[in-house]
Amino acid sequence: MAAAATVPASAATLRARRLPLLALGFVSLLGGVLAGLARLGLGVPLPHLDLALLHGPLMVSGFFGTVIALERAAALGRRWIFAGPLAAGLSGALLVAGAPPLAAALLMTVASGVLLAASVWVWTRQKEGFTATMAGGAACWLVGNALWLLGAPVSAAVLWWALFLVLTIAGERLELSRFQPPNRWAGPAFAAAVAILVLGAAVAVAAPEAGFRVAGLGMLALAGWLARFDVARRTVRGSGLPRYVAACLLSGYAWLAVAGAVALAGADPTGGQYDAVLHALFLGFVFAMVFGHAPIILPAVLRLAVPFAPRLYLPLAALHLGVALRTAGVLSGELAVRQWGGLANAAALALFIAVTAHAVLAKKAPVRRNP
Repeated sequence: MAAAATVPASAATLRARRLPLLALGFVSLLGGVLAGLARLGLGVPLPHLDLALLHGPLMVSGFFGTVIALERAAALGRRWIFAGPLAAGLSGALLVAGAPPLAAALLMTVASGVLLAASVWVWTRQKEGFTATMAGGAACWLVGNALWLLGAPVSAAVLWWALFLVLTIAGERLELSRFQPPNRWAGPAFAAAVAILVLGAAVAVAAPEAGFRVAGLGMLALAGWLARFDVARRTVRGSGLPRYVAACLLSGYAWLAVAGAVALAGADPTGGQYDAVLHALFLGFVFAMVFGHAPIILPAVLRLAVPFAPRLYLPLAALHLGVALRTAGVLSGELAVRQWGGLANAAALALFIAVTAHAVLAKKAPVRRNP
């Protein structure tokens, strides 16, 4: 009996346990996309009218929070850590169903607390810069959720939510940068960029426009660091999946720089530049990272292989086209251009899901040879 208890779960068993959590995250993704399109003035069906006001929490905590927490729990293999993606997924589902936002905000705060505890647990066992950075990202998620729980406006919490994603990604890239030739300036430059970002988020709680300007400088600094020290600079010269992943990363870094430049120029929460900053950051940067890492994360989380196919470039191109149209629409004041950008981004997400699902499910037909 004791020996049987130590047998690892099969791939099918792991999928059966983890797919419902991932499905909860996709409920938030669908709700968040519909809410975002409604905010652009497009006539999309919503479960309830208040959903349009919940676009940010749904996308950051409901979707990204569930996916990142699930990936971390799967990697660490500790049962208590799965409480994080469960709480995050349920929070988004509650928002979509029309439950009081306070209940969802409480669940989001619980989810981020679990992720922070798991990240600190990892850091105590591997005290490296990248583990500290990812723990810092979890801490930023907790701060943003706590602010929203306490009734702060989204403009006060959104940079903390952004830092959750930015620092999680930056920490993973910092880990891989160890395989690059050593550079004495890499560590201090990375720490300086992160410090500026955190300062900007802190300032934005009381003075959003000033905080966004400071954070914009940090975004530019981090984008420069990633462009200079990330291994993607080398792997983009390869082929197949490594080249695709590198293309996603490098194009995402360009949007991080755009977000930083627009924020540094001024992003009042009541103005269009604010929209341009957030969507260059969350769509252009973060979703480019998602597109690039999905063929690596899905096998780890669900034990599902995602064979590379050149058609994966199609949703990536649609994503960047949508962000470009949306940014151009903001800067030109043309609502129709922004709307087309929003539709292109929604199509890019749908196309990416379809292409990835096809890659997972499709099986090559056996080759028949003529006698």
